[in-house]
Amino acid sequence: MHKRTTSARVLAVAGLLGLSFAGGALAQTYPARPVNLVVPFPAGGTTDVLARALGQELAKSLGQPVVVENKPGAGSTLGADYVAKAAPDGYTLLMGAVHHTIATSVYKSLHYDFQKDFAPVTTVALVPNVLVVNPKLPAQDVKSLLKLAQAAPGKLTYGSNGMGTGQHLIGAQFEKEGHVQLLHVPYKGSGPLTTDLLGGQIDMSFDTVTPVLAHIQSGKLRALAVTTNQRSAALPDVPTMEEAGLKPFNMGTWFGVLAPAATPKDVVQRLNAEMVKIIHSPDFSRRMAEIGAVPIGDTPAEMKARIGADTENYAKLVKDAKVAIN
Repeated sequence: MHKRTTSARVLAVAGLLGLSFAGGALAQTYPARPVNLVVPFPAGGTTDVLARALGQELAKSLGQPVVVENKPGAGSTLGADYVAKAAPDGYTLLMGAVHHTIATSVYKSLHYDFQKDFAPVTTVALVPNVLVVNPKLPAQDVKSLLKLAQAAPGKLTYGSNGMGTGQHLIGAQFEKEGHVQLLHVPYKGSGPLTTDLLGGQIDMSFDTVTPVLAHIQSGKLRALAVTTNQRSAALPDVPTMEEAGLKPFNMGTWFGVLAPAATPKDVVQRLNAEMVKIIHSPDFSRRMAEIGAVPIGDTPAEMKARIGADTENYAKLVKDAKVAIN
């Protein structure tokens, strides 16, 4: 009996050592093939733009192609679910966003836990959201927009990247603070949303600055206010919501990279080191400024803390806004 127990212990230790060596070997040879970076929205939106900008540079530093794969749907949760269930080997990554911390409270039947099923790598950038309207709408500022909305409850429309996304919740918060009722129109992403906003099919949106910046600069869309507590460097003449007359209003959007939870720590650390180097480079910072983004490049621990804090904070906002999806 003693010999059998000893043998079992030896085998168990050998197995653990084998896993340790295997993990170390994986980290040393990583990456040996192309890396997939999953974007849970269609092409053209901020998540997609950031993923492609980062992926292009990451491919150079890793020495392997980085393939951006769009998997839109269900307010960004379909793409997240796909990555959560992928092999934890560093070859399938998620370009996540604040939307995922909100979805935790909005969707009652998610098949993954955003805080437990992912290993944070780094926050790539923060991007302010901006209230924009189609110029056909006779609103030159937030106050005149609120008057129009109050005169026609439930008639004015705003688009979002889907139920439970940051844009949706910002719209709900705007309704609450402005004492108005708007009609929410969910899309799969910023691309189709912006197309309809330009065409006048919807009246306004609270999207991130990136997909609408060029249209604001050309006059095709009118910016009324940013939703952060400071003005955007890309739109210095556009007031904050507080400056426009609403209560303190600080809701922006962060974007970052995550891997499946069991991904070896050495692989996560390698990815973090390469990405942070890229994010803090002058060329990438310049590119971020052009699209209205603020580069971050933090540690996995700092990103984990960000996710935890936002999940808690947005849970209350979701409850107050009575946003829920079964």
